[in-house]
Amino acid sequence: MDYVINLFGEQPLWVQSLIGLVALFAASLVVNYVLKHVILRVLAPYLDRQTKTIDKSAAWLATVAPLLIISRGIRLVPHLPKDVYTVITNVAQALIVVSVAMSIVRALAYGNEVYERLPRSKNRPIKGFVQVVKIIVLCGAVIIMISVLIDESPLLLLSGLGAVTAVLLLVFKDTILSLVASVQLTSNDMLRVGDWIEMPSMQADGDVIDISLHTVKVQNFDKTITTIPTHRLVSDAYRNWRGMSESGGRRIKRSIVLDQNSIRFLSDDEVVGLKKFRILKSYLAAKRDEIAEWNEAELAGDDQPVNARRLTNVGTFRAYIAAYIDWHPRIGEGFTMLVRQLDPGPQGLPIEIYCFADTTTWGEYEAIQADIFDHLLSIVHEFDLRVFQEPSGRDFASLASTAT
Repeated sequence: MDYVINLFGEQPLWVQSLIGLVALFAASLVVNYVLKHVILRVLAPYLDRQTKTIDKSAAWLATVAPLLIISRGIRLVPHLPKDVYTVITNVAQALIVVSVAMSIVRALAYGNEVYERLPRSKNRPIKGFVQVVKIIVLCGAVIIMISVLIDESPLLLLSGLGAVTAVLLLVFKDTILSLVASVQLTSNDMLRVGDWIEMPSMQADGDVIDISLHTVKVQNFDKTITTIPTHRLVSDAYRNWRGMSESGGRRIKRSIVLDQNSIRFLSDDEVVGLKKFRILKSYLAAKRDEIAEWNEAELAGDDQPVNARRLTNVGTFRAYIAAYIDWHPRIGEGFTMLVRQLDPGPQGLPIEIYCFADTTTWGEYEAIQADIFDHLLSIVHEFDLRVFQEPSGRDFASLASTAT
């Protein structure tokens, strides 16, 4: 120490202290420059070029060296009051803790980025867990930094946490709920990035673009972004369309409502006329034999038509729909397909078509569905059936002109 002090000559004490401080901080700045602008640039080609996160982690870690020079070299500066030594040393050590903590946080972020490049990351995201580790690292850094600044043991601060546990639980309530929800979502494979979900309670209808500890971001189809608290995806109901996307087919479930006044039996001539439909030939032949056999066995000697089984226009139309759906080239195979009557009501008799298109692409699906119903609505009149429609102003005007 005496040798270092003699280097300052016969200068006043405060000048010697000032020169020492300037020299110390200059040395730390030189080391900082060499590490960040020379060594890191030399190492840059060997680091991951797909991200800047690893560079930031290394830069924070490089900051430790000049801070160590200050915290250790301050003792070589002559004639500084003891309190100044203590303050500068404690501040430098606290900044070292911050630098190390930020370097770890950046390294964790880089690890998550590398993991997200893997295909399995879409099924098992770890971003929420990484954020929890970041919070633990930062909380630990805060405790150590405060203990360094006040020059007390970290155990002293930890011993006082018991008194504020309830406050901490209240402050971190959302974090705890989100952590539990993240574990459930991940372990049960309930949600992945890229899933299409519907959550009416949060006005969300679109693709999941990000899953983090506290929030899940959904890009709606109108390109707006809905942010959903993670724990709401466990406590509230939502629909995930992933199963539909993975199946390769999308359900068509729509009805044609028929006017019940147009439902009737078919005459023999009309049955013959319907044979012009190629897809109905096998149905009409099988049905004709079945009905003839039944009538012959059950109505021996009874020539009253009212007691006989006969084909109806609605039943034949239903058979036509089933045959048409089965023939359609864009209806997926291996899925449920049926045509059924629903309960009749004031608006008529619904005939529901239930099948699956062979695509999950929205535009193609809508085109296939529209093509099917365009055809069915246009051909329903061939069966002498009418589609029910609420009377409009034109209907009332026509009725009024007829009455006059």
